[in-house]
Amino acid sequence: MYQFFVKNGQVQGNTIVVKGEDAGHMGRVLRMKPGERVRISDEDEHSYFCHITEITSDEVQLVIDEKDELGTEFAHKVYLFQGLPKNDKMELIIQKAVELGISEIIPVAMKNCVVKLDEKKSASKLKRWQAISESAAKQSKRTRIPSVQAPVSWKEALRLASELDITLVPYENERGLAATREHISSIPSGASIGVMIGPEGGFSEEEIAGVDGYKNMHRISLGRRILRTETAGLATLAMLIYQLDV
Repeated sequence: MYQFFVKNGQVQGNTIVVKGEDAGHMGRVLRMKPGERVRISDEDEHSYFCHITEITSDEVQLVIDEKDELGTEFAHKVYLFQGLPKNDKMELIIQKAVELGISEIIPVAMKNCVVKLDEKKSASKLKRWQAISESAAKQSKRTRIPSVQAPVSWKEALRLASELDITLVPYENERGLAATREHISSIPSGASIGVMIGPEGGFSEEEIAGVDGYKNMHRISLGRRILRTETAGLATLAMLIYQLDV
């Protein structure tokens, strides 16, 4: 069953109208027909199982069959602070993080980042990254499209992370998973969670020392092996799902 997102105004009583690119995609690309069922989510994170009643060149009309009461969203808001990686690794990180239930992705310019984005490149990348997030949200049947923010400085990342209930910082020099299990299992229901990931070159000494100045930030280990930057955040999200997604 395909997933699509609409604005609140497109939901009228027991009917929904899909317009624009999504309507064209449903008709011309997917070649959907009246009677076929789809899942629709609105801006308020309400989801509905619907069937198509009419398809034209620029809009698709649907009738709501039932509301999806269970939903697909993680019970916690999880924010990924990702040190800017090289090449197209950020695209993979965004895609998989969205599939794993991330709420928001904040790229972070850190000392050991090889990539340096100017304002023009940042705007272009951001548009591409948000499109990847939307595509992944549709594929994984998310109820909302996670936002990808413009890159921030390390100082700003620390400020944002300090406002969350807890922030986990995987660090290659930490040893032992016992503390990791303890931190994750102690996270209360509904808590906001940050995951802070360094770039290919890792956190600088100054950056990791700065983490220790906040009571809600905890260095953790992800095991005895060194993980790549594109793997570390996803491994942490998988651990959170295993422990908390009930």
